[in-house]
Amino acid sequence: MDDPIFQPLHFRHLTVKNRLFRSSISGRIDSYDGSGTAARINWEKKFARGGVGAIISSHIPVDPSQRILPNYAMIDRDEQIPFWREVVKNVHQYDCKFIGQLSMSGRQQDIKGVENKHRVPLSSVDGWEHFHGLSGKAMNQKQIAESVLTFARAAGRARQAGMDGIELHAANGYLFTQFLSSAINKRSDDYGGTLENRARFLLEVVGAIRQEVGADYHLQVKFNAADYHNDYVLNVGKGNTLVEGVQVAKWLEQAGVDALHVSVGSQFPHPRNPCGPFPAESASVTYPSMIPSGKLSFWNYLLFRYKLSWPLVIWLWARRQPKIREGINLEECRAIKNAVTIPVLCTGGFQTASVIRAALVKKDCDGVSIARPLMANPNLPLLFAEGKDQAPKPCTYCNKCLAHVLVDPLGCYDESRFESYEAMMDEIMNIFRDENVLL
Repeated sequence: MDDPIFQPLHFRHLTVKNRLFRSSISGRIDSYDGSGTAARINWEKKFARGGVGAIISSHIPVDPSQRILPNYAMIDRDEQIPFWREVVKNVHQYDCKFIGQLSMSGRQQDIKGVENKHRVPLSSVDGWEHFHGLSGKAMNQKQIAESVLTFARAAGRARQAGMDGIELHAANGYLFTQFLSSAINKRSDDYGGTLENRARFLLEVVGAIRQEVGADYHLQVKFNAADYHNDYVLNVGKGNTLVEGVQVAKWLEQAGVDALHVSVGSQFPHPRNPCGPFPAESASVTYPSMIPSGKLSFWNYLLFRYKLSWPLVIWLWARRQPKIREGINLEECRAIKNAVTIPVLCTGGFQTASVIRAALVKKDCDGVSIARPLMANPNLPLLFAEGKDQAPKPCTYCNKCLAHVLVDPLGCYDESRFESYEAMMDEIMNIFRDENVLL
């Protein structure tokens, strides 16, 4: 009971039983039209059963034209409220909280889906980004205002569904980042130029959500403490600095946000998020699904396709990565935490109890969010509670899961962690067994 990891975390309107959050991570396991499935319920339920204090959902699209990938459960209409209520019920049976992460893709739309095949996604600016070459069309002010209302209505549905709170996904290259980042946003109107203008869209969404759900509903924001935009070969400019990230954090606190969730990286994937090597071999199999999406996707595929180029791909990806993997964002998180009074969560490869405990004791953060290491070991919190410092077979940060998510069910694809290929697939496919759902 004296372990900082298992001390309750008190927010203004929410209490979580420990300091371990399942971060946003999921795969294409729902219906194509955005309705949810039993597999989604099973997916969330296994982490609740494993002992995390709260689950931050996978990104929940609030508008079909702004979904990142097909086959993710959405919250764009009232008919979806009963499904999310069922998800929450299953998670709550393990004394675990559920926080829905609301998102819009902007131009970072990995696979458009048939409904978006012939339209360019709305973004902060015209043009394409420099990793996949995904194109966007600049939103006019009417479209920005409509998006603000769309987020607010989705937040209202989340509260009706019984979610314990919501998180705005303003990190890692999605629509909010496309407005916030100085390396991306080249607008000359009220939504571009100065940092205050670039933050306007996000702050307007926060204000609209507060009007919709009230002041007593948990609202947190995941955002980039710094962009590190020049970690990519073809990208120029650093993007937002940590100083700018601190200022955004202060504005969000003033706007009534209950917590901040710190990440880094101007796009996803990014060399610092998720940390670890680029999975070139796995990408050679799954990346063809991206070829129709971006101007650079075909050329990327050629690099991934041939073994001779894999060392180059891996080196380019890792050349600016810090040597540290676990707790990679703690330095940035510490700066944010020192600037605000609300709780601050940190993401970044956590899977060792002593590392997490030290970060909490030193007040680098108030809690940690975990994705891949929990996917490798969903019972990791229970192992910590037993006194173990790590799982017997920890996550190797191989990032094969990242490559597979485009076309395959999400799970740990590091065969070295399993007795056999069949055992690995049995673990991955377990979420599709309907008997696991509490109805």
